[in-house]
Amino acid sequence: MNDQAYPRPGLLDWTLMLSLAILWGGSYFFNALALRGLPPITVVSIRLIIGSVLLLAYVSARGYSFILPFKLWREMFILGFLNLFLPFCLVTWGQKQIASGLAAIFNTTAPLFAVVVAHYATRDERLTVPKFVGVLLGMAGVSVMVGIEALRGLGDQVVAQVAVLCGAFSYGLAAVYARRFRNQPSMVTAAGQVTGAAVLSLPMALIVDQPWSLPMPGTLPIVAVLALSVLSTGITPLLYFAILKSVGATNGIIVTFLAPISALLLGVFILDETFTVQQGFGITLIGLGLAAIDGRPLARLRTALAGA
Repeated sequence: MNDQAYPRPGLLDWTLMLSLAILWGGSYFFNALALRGLPPITVVSIRLIIGSVLLLAYVSARGYSFILPFKLWREMFILGFLNLFLPFCLVTWGQKQIASGLAAIFNTTAPLFAVVVAHYATRDERLTVPKFVGVLLGMAGVSVMVGIEALRGLGDQVVAQVAVLCGAFSYGLAAVYARRFRNQPSMVTAAGQVTGAAVLSLPMALIVDQPWSLPMPGTLPIVAVLALSVLSTGITPLLYFAILKSVGATNGIIVTFLAPISALLLGVFILDETFTVQQGFGITLIGLGLAAIDGRPLARLRTALAGA
């Protein structure tokens, strides 16, 4: 793996991460609507297949060839399995069994897994005290924002909870594994991993769900799965790999903390949901966590205090 140190996120990186968080936050909403008329694995397979077709067409139009070495395709299939197919199936199935708030809290363990794996698997993304504290603050912030009462279900439906945690671990592992594609164009990596995941998902959907035997879904689930396919599967990988290539695994995956905020704000502005003081406190904790992970605000504070 490339051991060149990654820079701290700049303005463009934070803009990309915010954009990715908005799209990821919207995926929770669209996923819930799609599941009203389609089973989980079918939703996963449809969004991956459509997303891969869009990405392949886009990348081909940009002049890139997919006549690649077998080893590279194999690695992109592995990445698609770790970053899309496995966590999509585990998390989507788990969220059918446990409360969405508890699932959201479990999902925030992905950055923790990423920083631990990166510490042992790399030389340039070591685990530091500020980074570890920042991840814990981010997890605490999401827990407060979602509501501590969501933890009351902890211990029930253990298999489903373990499935969601395994999905989060897979996300963290994939973020570190994706380092090996640093010298590849981001769009090629994005299209390759989505294509690999789509190929893996289709047999599973056909065997488990037998979609030809299902009743025709309504308009709302169809529109929702199309939105998932275009926005959450076709566009987000382009942003995600551009971010990872620029700032590394442990910085890039902190978008996991921003996604629940975007989902919350979408609910407030689109669904006219109420914004509470508790949610504001949770967002504050997430902001402190991001500041600790980035490091620069704390360094500026120490400099200001030293000069006072």
